[in-house]
Amino acid sequence: MVWGIDPLAYHIVDEETLEPDDLGRHQRRRLSELLDSVLATNAFIRQKYDGLRFDAMVDPLDRLPLTTRAEIQQDQIDHPPYGSNLTLDIARYTRHHQTSGSMGVPLRWLDTPESWDWWKRCWAIIFAAAGLTREDRVFIPFSFGPFIGFWGAFESAVALGNFCLPAGGMTTTARIRYMLDHAASFVCCTPTYALHMAEVAEAEDIDLTASPVRGLIVAGEPGGNIPSTRAQIEVRWGARVFDHCGMTEIGPWGFECVEAPGGIHVMESEFIAEVIDPTSEEPVPEGDCGELVLTNLGRVGSPLIRYRTGDQICLTHGRCRCGRWFARAEGGILGRLDDMILVRGNNVFPSVVEGVIREFDEVAEFRLEVVSRGALTQLRIVLEPKAGGSSESSGRLADRVRDTVRDRLHFAPETIVVKPGTLPRFELKAKRLVRLGNEEESE
Repeated sequence: MVWGIDPLAYHIVDEETLEPDDLGRHQRRRLSELLDSVLATNAFIRQKYDGLRFDAMVDPLDRLPLTTRAEIQQDQIDHPPYGSNLTLDIARYTRHHQTSGSMGVPLRWLDTPESWDWWKRCWAIIFAAAGLTREDRVFIPFSFGPFIGFWGAFESAVALGNFCLPAGGMTTTARIRYMLDHAASFVCCTPTYALHMAEVAEAEDIDLTASPVRGLIVAGEPGGNIPSTRAQIEVRWGARVFDHCGMTEIGPWGFECVEAPGGIHVMESEFIAEVIDPTSEEPVPEGDCGELVLTNLGRVGSPLIRYRTGDQICLTHGRCRCGRWFARAEGGILGRLDDMILVRGNNVFPSVVEGVIREFDEVAEFRLEVVSRGALTQLRIVLEPKAGGSSESSGRLADRVRDTVRDRLHFAPETIVVKPGTLPRFELKAKRLVRLGNEEESE
């Protein structure tokens, strides 16, 4: 099934406001259609479901096996270069994207024109929820390459009839001036780059709060729903932040609406969401935290069914002020299970530490270093202050951050300060978590 976008009316044919029973039937019908389409020709799905009898309209979803990233990686090793999760002949595929490789070997992903239309439709839902109109100008400050996220945003906005500004191949200063010259009103970027653009603008005496920008859709890493990071972006830009979640292999599944800031809707018209205990693989009770499992319903050319995302999340269901019956994650993604650090008996997500650090306006950038000392894991926080501070104030900053982490998270990290301009800046996903391995105890 191909879902259309009507740019002239700025209308999205969308089931996001269905009542719960109707939404469930809609999801089951879409799943049934998906399975009918892929079981005959998709070698990966056929092998995985060999001998399994499943009626998508009545059987519980957990009768279907889970799918893991490791399976996909191994399949692409066994069937190079793209794996066997392809429903159609290779000649039908027109788009290639791949993951960043931050979790090991990059995953390669192919899309047919029909599956790419589905991806653009999902982004149209994201834009509509953020209040984008035909009059808005969309600014995307990246050279995309094989990174999928903002390709989808750019092409969806074009399909909706918006004036779009790609800004690859420019310095950050040039991008800011380009954005201002063309009166962009929406920006799509990572939270890290939103803060870096603000840092550069301040150094150039450019007041972003006086610009036409009224919204930033941020994605690719935590930050959009970390309250202190979000607040810094909104204050320094004078604009509303909208968080968005997605993955190259599964699709753009999460969005924030105008009416209810600080949480993520699952796009349930296009995805089925489950939350499981990552150890037992059993469903968790409503509102409890666990691992997000997703099934995409419209990416027929390269589908994923019951995919373990590795994201820690807490979902609740109810009626949102925007009118949607929702599966909503208050606070967005809490962290990635493989990023969790055990520090002196405490399970710590890097995003939680970021939430503390970003409360300190003096911090321009930071890095988290995981160090093993004997049997213990230590966390070192490296802070880069904004330019202009004294060495005495830098020392106090280190102490204040350490003491706040100790009081909030119940461990006292080593905290050091480096000179302004020392730490790297990032355009796409920031790499602030560094695992250094074993380190000798100091004498």
